[in-house]
Amino acid sequence: MSAKEKSYNFSKDIILFINKLDRKIYSNEVIGRQLLRSATSIGANIIEAQAGSSKKDFGNFLSHALKSANETKYWLELLNETSRDEVEIKKLLQDVTGLSKILAASILTIRGKR
Repeated sequence: MSAKEKSYNFSKDIILFINKLDRKIYSNEVIGRQLLRSATSIGANIIEAQAGSSKKDFGNFLSHALKSANETKYWLELLNETSRDEVEIKKLLQDVTGLSKILAASILTIRGKR
């Protein structure tokens, strides 16, 4: 499965997860919004990279995707420490970690460091 497909499926999983959060808890509402923004940004940046006009452009968008993946990890780890849904969060953390590794390897390859 390509990074594009993995990021799309991950975005869907994040949306379904966020929709289950208890919105009466203010922190869930705030973190949920941040998580949604950063998680869906991963795939959006991968799509932008594929439409890039140069190798440098491609690499820059993949770097943005990696930064969004790292931010997504932050929000998931925070939720993991403060919520009851540890099993689902750990799966999402594994998924985003896998995406991060793919993106990092791609960036190193593009930059000729591999």
